[in-house]
Amino acid sequence: MVAPLREKLIALTEPLLGQLGYELVDLEYAPGRARGLLRIFIDRPQGVGLDDCERASREISALFDVEDPVPTGYTLEVSSPGLDRVLRTPAHFQRFVGERVRVELRNPRDGRRRYTGQLTALHDEGIELNVDGAMVAVSFAELARARLAPLWS
Repeated sequence: MVAPLREKLIALTEPLLGQLGYELVDLEYAPGRARGLLRIFIDRPQGVGLDDCERASREISALFDVEDPVPTGYTLEVSSPGLDRVLRTPAHFQRFVGERVRVELRNPRDGRRRYTGQLTALHDEGIELNVDGAMVAVSFAELARARLAPLWS
């Protein structure tokens, strides 16, 4: 997704979801030939169910009907983040300190781009992981993406 469109969609969606009691975990937009696909992942401390996703979808659809942020036709999907949820904000990382995560760097470091380990700390500038007993510091600027990594994944 083009970064300005992603940022625009986040800026529109995040406050609305907050008012509804949900957290915007992530969103993805895949343009298509006839219609694009916009996926929005939501959560809240007690988790989300189908009714929550339907409620959020109705409210987001109404907002987007007024704001018209996507330049082409699209299908909207709202769902829970799943067990391998995306970690996008410092608050996401803080919530999951102590959990197993998988991170991918924008550029390789010493020939390595992917790290999986226990998220041990969050700092203003980034995170620390315990990867097979070695501490690895990763700045937010280096991060391309991060997800929870359950042992069975």
